[in-house]
Amino acid sequence: MSNKTYLSVYAKSFSWAGFFLPKEVLDKCSALYAFCRVADNIADDNDEIEIKEKKFTQFENDFNQKNFDNPIIKNMWNLVEEFNISLKIVQDLLIGIKSDIKKKVKLSSKKDLLIYSYRVAGTVGLMMAKILEVKKKNSLKSAIDLGIAMQLTNISRDVIEDSKNNRFYIKNDFEEISSTIYLADRFYQNSFYSIKDIPINFRFSILVARRVYRKIGYKILNKKNFENYQNSGKIYVSNLEKIFETFLSIFDLIKLSFNYKEDGQIQHDHTLISEEINLNERF
Repeated sequence: MSNKTYLSVYAKSFSWAGFFLPKEVLDKCSALYAFCRVADNIADDNDEIEIKEKKFTQFENDFNQKNFDNPIIKNMWNLVEEFNISLKIVQDLLIGIKSDIKKKVKLSSKKDLLIYSYRVAGTVGLMMAKILEVKKKNSLKSAIDLGIAMQLTNISRDVIEDSKNNRFYIKNDFEEISSTIYLADRFYQNSFYSIKDIPINFRFSILVARRVYRKIGYKILNKKNFENYQNSGKIYVSNLEKIFETFLSIFDLIKLSFNYKEDGQIQHDHTLISEEINLNERF
């Protein structure tokens, strides 16, 4: 499976937003996504736990030992070296995915939820920002925020599916789902103004991805109760809705042009994460 196929099959919202990136940059973002997806697929497949652990350990070892016979790993190392991506970020990602390889996964606190979301998605936002040539530390923090926001949206959307796989990131009730979406919304807000520090020809794509993913959360809230949520199946953004959100992203682009916030005015809710992970070492 090619890098772009991973993107189009597993990440339709990102694939849509990727349309607005230059081809060379999209190829590099697709290579990053393919690496993350292959690792994630090991944790998500239907093998026995012991087999998944063995496969994941092999994948980790192949990465650490630079097994370039695997093109997914070769492409990832090319990104690490070209964009000076800290190996601590890649290790954080792999630790996060590996934490799902258990008979039962249950997170018991907001801190656990945020650390997990940083590991499996904030890391991806951070690496993506480096590929998009973001340099400022505060803007890299915002990239983490956007990744976390999207992961919290995923968790809110997939409660039923996850519980069938014995994964309980949040409680199976609508109040908890709604609370998680509101938490995601704070991270979406924290990510916005630093998008101005992304080079202009990459900026619109990120605004589109942000809007389309955020829309999923709003659609969940519109279900009003757990019964409606449960009966809806997997909640997604239709192509027509994506077109509308893309149109609204034009206004976001204009808003960014006329609104500027100093770094000190942009908040980042990383206190709980920083109790366990030194984010400054990742930049």
